Amino acid sequence: MKSITSCGGVVIFKNRVLALYKNQNGKHRGWVLPKGSVEPNETHKQAALREVKEESYVDASIMKYLGKTEYSFIAAPEDVLLSKTVHWYLMTTNSFHCKPQTEEFFADVGFYKQHEAYHLLKFHDERQIMRRAFCDYKKYSKGRM
Repeated sequence: MKSITSCGGVVIFKNRVLALYKNQNGKHRGWVLPKGSVEPNETHKQAALREVKEESYVDASIMKYLGKTEYSFIAAPEDVLLSKTVHWYLMTTNSFHCKPQTEEFFADVGFYKQHEAYHLLKFHDERQIMRRAFCDYKKYSKGRM
């Protein structure tokens, strides 16, 4: 088994969260939060901010570390078992402006209300980290963090 590390962001603007829709070669891949691999000599924070920017063209800033999710999957074409850890950050931005990164097969991107995003997001762990992010965001908004 090979281990890999990714970083991503739960980006909130005006009580809406950023989500991306992936459609690779006409195949529905689902709605996800922005995330990606850590490059050499890059911190987790730098990787998370870069991935948000690359995948959605959103300029975000980090509020706090949310935690990590872990899962395993089989990667084609070699059928290698990968163990993946994703470090998540709560982020904010100052605009709804966004654009999908077509080179990575993102077909759509937008900011959605929490309940909308909850039903859109493909992965359970991303729905859970988004819920945690909104809870922390609300505390921060009320000056309790």
